[in-house]
Amino acid sequence: MFDNIKPAAALSGRILLSLIFLLSGMMKIMDWNGTAAQMADKGMPAIPFFLTMAILFELGAGACLLFGFQARSASLALVLYLIPTTLVFHNFWAATGSEFQNQMHHFLKNLAIMGGLATMIAHGAGALSIDALLARLNARGRMLRHGAQPLEQ
Repeated sequence: MFDNIKPAAALSGRILLSLIFLLSGMMKIMDWNGTAAQMADKGMPAIPFFLTMAILFELGAGACLLFGFQARSASLALVLYLIPTTLVFHNFWAATGSEFQNQMHHFLKNLAIMGGLATMIAHGAGALSIDALLARLNARGRMLRHGAQPLEQ
């Protein structure tokens, strides 16, 4: 029943998952000093290095996710990135009052994002992706190397 919407669902899932990383990376660039101050408040060392790496991770892996290029690897990288980020920046157990609930929501949001990324790791980027295009081209190339005629599309 859902097979005919799988390509569109996978594409929309990738777009929605990638948006949070792409926008977060852009916001870090646009508010470098504010982000650096938040990192300093959390006691992070080597802030220029870690802030640069966070931007590269979010923009690079976010773009890979958006276009479906090396989507499984990008998703795994983002999960590994989110684990320490979530623990350091959304440690709701150390907050009180309204900040407790706010940080708990952010913590749970990050867990949900990790769930979406885990699904991407398990199932890949889908038919409407660079990964799928490269797989089709690779399969066609193998067929041609072995003397088979490709099917007309």
